[in-house]
Amino acid sequence: METVTKSTCCYCGVGCGVLIKSQHGRITGIAGDPDHPANYGRLCSKGMALPSTVQSEVGRATYPEMRLERSSPRRRVDWESALETVAQRFADTIRNHGPDAVAFYVSGQLLTEDYYLFNKLAKGLVGTNNIDTNSRLCMSSAVTAYKLALGADGPPTCYEDLEHAQTVLFAGSNMAYAHPVLYRRLETAKAADPSIRWIVIDPRRTDTAAMADLHLAIQPGTDVALFNGMLHHLIWEGLVDRAYIDAHTDGFTALKNLVRDYTPRFAAELCGIRVEDLVQAAEWFGASPASLSLYCMGLNQSSHGTDKNLALINLHLATGQIGRPGAGPFSLTGQPNAMGGREVGGMATMLAAHRDVGNPAHRAEVAGLWGVETLSARPGLPAVEMFEAIRAGRIKAVWIVCTNPVHSMPDIDKVRAALNAAEFVVVQEAFMQTDTVPFADVVLPAAAWGEKGGTVTNSERRISRVRQAVPALGEAMPDWWIARQVGVRMQALLHPHRANLFDFASPEAIFDEHRKLTVGRDLDIGGLSYDLLEQAGPQQWPYPVGSQSGQARRYADGVFATANGRAKFHATQYHTLAETTNARYPFHLLTGRLRDQWHGMSRSGRAAASFSHAPEPTLTMHPDDAERRGLRAGDLVTVASKRAQMVLPLQLSDEVQSGTVFAAMHWNAQFMNSGGINEISLNTVDARSFQPELKHAAVRVEAVALPWRMLAARRGDVLALQARVQPLLHECAYAAIAIEADLLVVRAASEQAPAQWLERLYDALALPVGADTLEYRDARRSISKRVLWADSALAGFVFAGDIGSADALLDKLRDAKPWEGPRLGAFSRQPAGAAADRTVCQCMQVKQSRIMRAIASGATLNELKATLGCGTVCGSCIPELKQLSDKHKPLQSIGVGK
Repeated sequence: METVTKSTCCYCGVGCGVLIKSQHGRITGIAGDPDHPANYGRLCSKGMALPSTVQSEVGRATYPEMRLERSSPRRRVDWESALETVAQRFADTIRNHGPDAVAFYVSGQLLTEDYYLFNKLAKGLVGTNNIDTNSRLCMSSAVTAYKLALGADGPPTCYEDLEHAQTVLFAGSNMAYAHPVLYRRLETAKAADPSIRWIVIDPRRTDTAAMADLHLAIQPGTDVALFNGMLHHLIWEGLVDRAYIDAHTDGFTALKNLVRDYTPRFAAELCGIRVEDLVQAAEWFGASPASLSLYCMGLNQSSHGTDKNLALINLHLATGQIGRPGAGPFSLTGQPNAMGGREVGGMATMLAAHRDVGNPAHRAEVAGLWGVETLSARPGLPAVEMFEAIRAGRIKAVWIVCTNPVHSMPDIDKVRAALNAAEFVVVQEAFMQTDTVPFADVVLPAAAWGEKGGTVTNSERRISRVRQAVPALGEAMPDWWIARQVGVRMQALLHPHRANLFDFASPEAIFDEHRKLTVGRDLDIGGLSYDLLEQAGPQQWPYPVGSQSGQARRYADGVFATANGRAKFHATQYHTLAETTNARYPFHLLTGRLRDQWHGMSRSGRAAASFSHAPEPTLTMHPDDAERRGLRAGDLVTVASKRAQMVLPLQLSDEVQSGTVFAAMHWNAQFMNSGGINEISLNTVDARSFQPELKHAAVRVEAVALPWRMLAARRGDVLALQARVQPLLHECAYAAIAIEADLLVVRAASEQAPAQWLERLYDALALPVGADTLEYRDARRSISKRVLWADSALAGFVFAGDIGSADALLDKLRDAKPWEGPRLGAFSRQPAGAAADRTVCQCMQVKQSRIMRAIASGATLNELKATLGCGTVCGSCIPELKQLSDKHKPLQSIGVGK
């Protein structure tokens, strides 16, 4: 019998409600929850593929592991041994070196209850503020700016504003990829009212930018200059709301004096755009009945991210575009519970319920509610500084929970060095195949999505229940349970006479303590409970006792969360990039997301569908730049910064400007021969938010001679095959793994074949010599080919040294049809068919070639949906379908040849 469990998606901060389908203790399917106010039944391609990420036991953490000394391999242990060891090692370190010699690095993917216990463990028991989160890498500039300008963290907007906005300004957000369900709501609103205007600010012509009424393709890092130039025009053309400014804000005069110098022409020249476009954007924004800005990592992940956020908020305050339907600065959260983590104080610079570490009254309030004598007044170390302290030996022990810093942190070779230098590393994970797990002295297996319960808070401050649908796999346990068990043991070692700080029997008990800490604060949820969430569904905060509902929009009365109730303008001066281009490093490297992958791929990389749109890591360059350098699409190139270099295949597109290249953030050492693009990023941080500059670096791009090439593919258990092949990748100058349904595809290149590498690859892919295997070798030319059949069908192959016909053979392997003709034909040269044919629609598996044929026959966008089914399920492919349709519509339809 199938069971359906209401829960919440574990990917981005949209917080979509889902219906998890399960049978016999296994998740079998998923659907959007039509009753959830975040998505009303919609899901994106990533959400639709969630069941396939947890259906296999391969690669999951299912039992505790531990090593006795750093040089020895980990071995399986029981829970008691693992918990006792972690508690004892941390307690010993604290006794010998003080509480700041330990650190906790946690995750915006934790549930609020998990987050709360780790915060209490660090700050309440250990007495250190050295607990930070990967949310530092994505949301801290937005948090800092909200607090500085409005007085408190948290967007003043809600999802209903997507339907009410008349002008929508996207800043540094490819929303069509990163938050597609919310983007669908905007599409629907614009289709119903074509007078709605979209302005997109992005150096790249992303799918979001391609759909805009106005695309401001600014030079990287010039956002502050743009916003100041827009404000200059608004002020001097009388388009600001003086009544609102005078009644509800402070600091406008200083800001006005600053932006006096940012004339539209001056700002446009800095940004590299037409002055007419800057003026148009300003006038649309200022004159609109409701202007909504939607922004994400393009603003936040910068050494001046706080200034970028503040400069945008200045526009809203100056025009009164805040606190009413369809208007306001709306920071889109990157992770499912980055907001919940901020609520419980799960960052090094804050305390529970938006309190500040540096405020003595705040520390006393939390200490009193927790029943401890005092809390540390010393600010904790934010992420980049934390790992620097580990590398320098000041932090001896670190506990990493549900995150993968050896991929996601900037300049990741320093992170590897830090974890190698640490005396004790604990990694708490649901998945073993991450770049961080190999550094763990102890692995604590955590329950995955669908296997535990609690709450999360989405981008519009809406708290939703996460419910357990199936038992946790193996011996894995919920994150809150693990934190509690270690906390109890550490308290017995460090403070045996204190009242038990971890007396929680369930997530509900943790939530109840958490909400007590919020009473009277800006995020008051004293009126919420699990019972109310069960009965009334997801709710927004604030929700104080006695409320009938949460508050959708904040600051509607013009009273802000500052000491005097007035919002504060901040004079934001434009600063150049932390790393500028020069003759040696002439390109701006931009990083961003793919449509179907998520973060470090530890979850999404387990779903074959997530590779169908972008199967291989690439570096995207403008065709003119490539032509000047004699480069062609598909060439392997070296991309290098001052810190490191890596090899990537080249992709050509006019979606990037000349002088700019782009690489996706997701690829890592589980799927390629390096840790990904953050090998070459820089770890400069914003001075106020401590968020690193992950979006930009100065690089050079050069051709690389790698004559030895290899293409292999094998049908079978792809996750098991990946685990066996992955250790071989680092021995090649370039290597990458892609997953296609039950097919693993491996590409590699080097100057010459790595010693004994092919023999180990044959073993990893289970391609033995035997009756169903054909092999061809030419040692003089370093050519080796091996092809395997099973049940009269092609089962796998390795072509090394000469891969001229390998793509054609890969086509046949994909077909999975009985082999016809002599088997020696596998070595013959044949033209490749659809090897490079991208899947545009993941849900319906519609290839680009089918779409192009239909467009050539005159099919409109609606006819593509009706005949091919693309764009009719999750809708994530609609922006690309529209672009293809507009770009390649038959000549007759645009009046040519009549």
